[in-house]
Amino acid sequence: MTTQTGPSVPGVMPDVQASCDKRRIAIDKVGVKHITYPITLRCPATGGVQHTVAQVNMYVGLPHYQKGTHMSRFLEVLNRHHGEIRSDQIVDVCHDMKQSLEAEEAHLELSFPYFIHKKAPVTGSPGMLDIQVVFECISNGADDFVMGIKVPATSLCPCSKEISAYGAHNQRCEMDVRVRFAAGKSMWIEELFELVEQAASSPVYAVLKRPDEKFVTEAAFDNPKFVEDIVRDLAIALEGEERVAWYRVISENFESIHNHNAYAMIEKDKR
Repeated sequence: MTTQTGPSVPGVMPDVQASCDKRRIAIDKVGVKHITYPITLRCPATGGVQHTVAQVNMYVGLPHYQKGTHMSRFLEVLNRHHGEIRSDQIVDVCHDMKQSLEAEEAHLELSFPYFIHKKAPVTGSPGMLDIQVVFECISNGADDFVMGIKVPATSLCPCSKEISAYGAHNQRCEMDVRVRFAAGKSMWIEELFELVEQAASSPVYAVLKRPDEKFVTEAAFDNPKFVEDIVRDLAIALEGEERVAWYRVISENFESIHNHNAYAMIEKDKR
């Protein structure tokens, strides 16, 4: 680690960040936050790529003897890697950040909208459904990577269906799923999405014609689920997925007959 101990050399700009700090207090995370940045992801549905815009947070740990970190290097790392990003490459980006900033630990967080090609269930009308994706990585000698998605869907209340003479109340739900992969394994965003959306009463679609709307309404009525049912079914699906080593599943139902939301969560380490 470079430290500035003597007088500055004529013609050489001093590196203040690398100078010594006498307070001897280490910093857990220091870096840049809320970077709005274009990224490109490989897209298996088309065999090409998808362009989107991410909110990026980048941090490193700072040792007690160093005054500051080199903020510009975070963006230099991002510039080197933004051209094509996959979930199984995020650890490499984090490694680069750790090395470039000469740190013992690096943290990388990306959150971005991602669009799924999704056809209506009866007419096949094409549409693009947006979901929110999160990549989180820590590199400190024992790499940790988490991929998360938020998937909108429909839930229909089993109690309402059982006690009502006709009809049942339903609502939008949001399933928030985060996973860690087994060693050497990974999943496409689309693969995790397909697994998650099956846990609700019915998927939602970007485009629905009348035959599609009839199908979705009746499908939800035939498949009522409490918020508890959704997270349990998500847990069963992820238990059966050998590529997943750890998961946290959340469902939040935006109630249509209450002024509050229903919530459930399950977290499990399969290792």
